[in-house]
Amino acid sequence: MFSVVRNVAIDCADAYALGRFWSAVTGRPLHPEDRPGDPEIDVMLTEGPVLHFNQVPEEKTVKNRVHLCLTPNTSREREVERLLGLGATLVADHRHPDGSGWAILADPEGNEFCVLRSESDRAEAHT
Repeated sequence: MFSVVRNVAIDCADAYALGRFWSAVTGRPLHPEDRPGDPEIDVMLTEGPVLHFNQVPEEKTVKNRVHLCLTPNTSREREVERLLGLGATLVADHRHPDGSGWAILADPEGNEFCVLRSESDRAEAHT
């Protein structure tokens, strides 16, 4: 017996706005039936579980206990800059001069996520 992860649920104040942010981050569309004002929005990822945004009345108050880690298809540095341009904020910088490490960002509602090194970043480190 086992269970399959259907979605990763993220509580938020504005499900549609946050869903659009994550749609831009992942390059994946919202569910075709999702509309502004809907209390639940899904970002349809190519692989793995759906990102599910669930509107709740309470504000975020503490650090996430679960978070997403992203591996960009470009360099980590370019991806961090792109995400900051989409409305993310830099929370902590754990990048090192040798190219290792990661950056912790937060989405527009303060949910933390990490940007890891890309495959091209890793390949450069080994040349």
